[in-house]
Amino acid sequence: MSEPARKPPAPPPGGNARLLPPDGGRDRPLFVVAAILVFLACLAALGARGAWTSSERWMEDLSGSLTVQIRPEEGRDATADAQDAARLIAGLPGIASATARTRADSEALLEPWFGAAGLPADLPVPLLIDVQLSDPDILPVEDIAATLSDAGIAADIDDHGRWSDAVARAGQLARLLALGLLTLILGAAAAVIAFAARASLAARRDVADALHIVGATDAYIAGLFERRFFSLGLKAGAAGAGFAALIAILVAVGGSNADALYFLPELIFAPVEIASLLAAPLLAGAISALSARLAVSEELRKRW
Repeated sequence: MSEPARKPPAPPPGGNARLLPPDGGRDRPLFVVAAILVFLACLAALGARGAWTSSERWMEDLSGSLTVQIRPEEGRDATADAQDAARLIAGLPGIASATARTRADSEALLEPWFGAAGLPADLPVPLLIDVQLSDPDILPVEDIAATLSDAGIAADIDDHGRWSDAVARAGQLARLLALGLLTLILGAAAAVIAFAARASLAARRDVADALHIVGATDAYIAGLFERRFFSLGLKAGAAGAGFAALIAILVAVGGSNADALYFLPELIFAPVEIASLLAAPLLAGAISALSARLAVSEELRKRW
């Protein structure tokens, strides 16, 4: 009489982890590489967001204002002409305000080129009038020019058109570069995880063969690697995102020093930025799990 078939025992708690135990020798370098990639990806995302908000703010500032330059002429008081011009411009339709700047303001703008020693007192320096528009879509350039011409005031009017176009192009380029860098980093992370998953499968060939012999499906074996690399990606993502947040805070705090950090996009921790950093570990874990599953499944199909 044949012996009745034995029912296989239930897997012990943590059985999946025991089938693929952590390997510090392989996991630590991969953890460091993954954390660095997440760190760079977070900085690229924050940079793209910062470039976006900065360019939008610059565009709003340029589109809602005009600059009138009062040319000094012999026999006329440039300061008085600037005050009169500001008063006349402020009374025109579509003008929210007009503020005359002093010679000291003009010299401050020229200081980066001529130094802090100041300019000769007899050097004619144009004076500026900052004009704010009530409607950015309406540029009363002709009305301002006609009004100042009737008053006998020599002036040039800058509607910021060429500057706004340059800012728009620069902002768009910065956004595209940051998004392109983010895409490359994510692709590199997926490639690194796929390579590590294949190496992990090769190192545990005996485990995979034993599971296959006892009837485990390819999906089950791939799932073991998927869960293992999801955990690793989650931890590496948290480390990389945390370090990126620290660096971003330091940049944001030091951003008040415009002379040193004028070339960096402004980083503001709005809800979008905070949500991006919080989502980075989950995204890193998902990319790691998906890359590992696809790589291991492909290798198993080739083997059996």
